[in-house]
Amino acid sequence: MAEHRVERRLAAILAADVAGYSRLMGLDEEGTLARLKAHRCDLIDPKIAEHRGRIVKTTGDGVLVEFASVVDAVRCALDIQSGMIPRNADVAGAKRIEFRIGINVGDIITEDQDVFGDEVNIAARLEGLADPGGICVSARVKDDVYGKLDAAFDDIGEQQLKNIAKPIRAYRLRPSNAPVAPERLTPPLPDKPSIAVLPFQNMSADPEQEYFADGIVEEITTALSRFKTLFVIARNSSFTYKHKAADARRIGTELGVRYVLEGSVRKGGNRLRITAQLIDTTSGIHLWADRFEGAIEDIFDLQDQVTTSVVGAITPSVERAEIDRALLKSTDSLAAYDHYMRGIASAYQWTREATTEALRQYYKAIELDPKFAMAYALAASCYTWQKSNGWVADPASEMAETSRLVEQATRLGQDDAQVLSWSGAALAFVVGQVDEGVALIDRALRLNPNLMDAWFSSGLARLVAGESDVAIDHFARAMRLSPFDPMLFLMQFGTGSGHFQTGRNEEAAAWAAKSIGEYPKYVPAWRLAAASNGFLGRKEQAQKMVAGLLQLDPTLRLANLKDRAITFRRPSDLARLEEGLRKAGVPE
Repeated sequence: MAEHRVERRLAAILAADVAGYSRLMGLDEEGTLARLKAHRCDLIDPKIAEHRGRIVKTTGDGVLVEFASVVDAVRCALDIQSGMIPRNADVAGAKRIEFRIGINVGDIITEDQDVFGDEVNIAARLEGLADPGGICVSARVKDDVYGKLDAAFDDIGEQQLKNIAKPIRAYRLRPSNAPVAPERLTPPLPDKPSIAVLPFQNMSADPEQEYFADGIVEEITTALSRFKTLFVIARNSSFTYKHKAADARRIGTELGVRYVLEGSVRKGGNRLRITAQLIDTTSGIHLWADRFEGAIEDIFDLQDQVTTSVVGAITPSVERAEIDRALLKSTDSLAAYDHYMRGIASAYQWTREATTEALRQYYKAIELDPKFAMAYALAASCYTWQKSNGWVADPASEMAETSRLVEQATRLGQDDAQVLSWSGAALAFVVGQVDEGVALIDRALRLNPNLMDAWFSSGLARLVAGESDVAIDHFARAMRLSPFDPMLFLMQFGTGSGHFQTGRNEEAAAWAAKSIGEYPKYVPAWRLAAASNGFLGRKEQAQKMVAGLLQLDPTLRLANLKDRAITFRRPSDLARLEEGLRKAGVPE
């Protein structure tokens, strides 16, 4: 048996691969392979040998090379890139093969002719930062060869490379007589949250999982594209980064997106593990991460679960990030979208004053952009919230304004599932047009079955309609899509209300307690807790609930309950709530 040897030594590492390899293979698989083989035989391998390099390994489109001298490594890279220019001269742009090269120098580990360590990984990450036909090197490479070669270095600043603890200062290398490359035209960030779902890495030895990973990315991309408030990069553009070690910040710049989702798939025995993480490309901060596991025989169910969970988690994570971004801006420089985000930030405070401020922000957004459908819809939702809490000053006027806002929202956003969801809930809850509201929400669910807002709104509308079990089911779907949502207490209250309508007082009391625990100032949850405990004959508990209720709503009486509660389609639902509160001890 051959001796197993591990040693350390100082070396320069060159990593190279083909830019846009997947796209080239998709266009002309046989032609791409033939041209790549010719480049290797005629240019790349001879140049590596000429400069005393050792090929450590090759991949389908890449090569990793070790050099004893960093000067040799850089000379080799310059010769390869200059040699590729005439070889590409007569090739159509779409089929042109261009290499990206990264070079680093440092202490590496060698074992059985292979190389390992952070210095090797840095070279591979620098290759991902290089432009097609370009070379990217670390600061140490630049310092070691400076003055020894006829080359120039363009500083691109410190780069936070994937799986490398400390930022690495990087430089783009070019022959000194070559012109400085003009700044590549990069797409501007859209005026709404933008995201790219990158190809998931297959961490398994089983190549079949590659297709499964690609399928997950397809499903997530399609599901996210249904959200009109998101700008989603198409799958074909995202997949140009397949098998590439590109930095999230660079991807964000190149694709013009603020967020990227990346992940991996690993198979172990009969189990699959899928990880996913959401990254802000402007800061490199990880906003959200999760892991999903399941049996291999449940592979398609697991794919559906991952898609649903990721989409449900991404949308509130992105929304929170966008709220923070809007709140950091100067008030004087706000555009309609920023007022809209400030409105959401205020609405999530749930107080009467904050709701008034949210309305002001939404109206300001509408003033700046009269075609902003979502601003109309969320303004209508403020009236829903006011109605729910008994903050209605002029019922007739507010009902008329809600109708107007819904009409404008649905006219402008007739194919926007979020607009239809909030509009439908307001129509059913405030205006009392239950069938019309349910129809809008059902359309939203057809447009986007992964939308938490639609399932939540459907639960509200079904409560008003008296369809208790359907409401419970739809609130459950909403909670599954967004288990940490700021509106969780509302979903818990809705679930309890559904149980209360059907006489399941024990379940109603439990869900009301959960809602109060999540947000102790929500008056309807206290009403539900008092009424359900009243029916259960728990006198002491019911009295505590009434005390808490009257502390939040001192003027509540059974006589004015109708002005505060849901406008139920069935009079028996309001009558049952009134009876439960009477049993609990609410004054007449």
